[in-house]
Amino acid sequence: MDLGLHGRTAVVAASTGGLGEAVARALAAEGAHVVVSGRRGERVRQLAAELPSAVGVEVDLTDPDGPARLVAAAESAFGPVDVAVLNGPGPRPGLAADLTDDDVTGAVAALVAPHRRLVAAVLPGMRERGWGRVLAVGSSGVAAPLPGLAASNLGRAALAGWLRTLAAEVAAEGVTVNLLLPGRIATDRVAELDQAAAGRTGRTVEQVQEASRATIPAGRYGRPEEFGAVAAFLCSAAAGYVTGTALRCDGGLVRTL
Repeated sequence: MDLGLHGRTAVVAASTGGLGEAVARALAAEGAHVVVSGRRGERVRQLAAELPSAVGVEVDLTDPDGPARLVAAAESAFGPVDVAVLNGPGPRPGLAADLTDDDVTGAVAALVAPHRRLVAAVLPGMRERGWGRVLAVGSSGVAAPLPGLAASNLGRAALAGWLRTLAAEVAAEGVTVNLLLPGRIATDRVAELDQAAAGRTGRTVEQVQEASRATIPAGRYGRPEEFGAVAAFLCSAAAGYVTGTALRCDGGLVRTL
């Protein structure tokens, strides 16, 4: 299938590792010009050099001017941005009853504000040209809140609510807005969460992972490239009639349609 991404310009936030890197690689494989970004300058440059047509931008998207600088660099390198992939690290683990005002503010600052700014920087051009893709890398916690990740559940649900509202506002102008919700994908972030769970419960990491796999109908953690392939489809011309949707890539982990 030709996904219609050849020559498109795609900005992928927080793409120096994990799911962001997987999405960047999948888009590059489809012929898109990819703008990779992150706070680790050396890794940003390394990944950009590995992809067929890419530039790297060292940027902290939580800085108020970070998203605008990222978009300006993308436009300077490749022209108007056609695809914006929203991604970033989640807040620290914690229980809902233990959240403080600072935790709530931090969740919004990390998971909502930077993405809203990034969308604000690219959306006018997308609407004017009549084509655009906004895809947020979320979490299965949007569909079913994850125990021990209260701040993440809060922030990601807030982002999802805003994006679903936005999707209806711009659908008639050729811009789609979707979320892709990973389950247990084998990334460094998931490894950190497994390590934290082991510390809390007194089990080994291997025991935590075995118990986790037992909850997944597929019986395994997902591979980053599997997630990237689904993301590339949602960013494609072929997915032009898919919008306002939260699609799970979780091996059946969340037991609801």
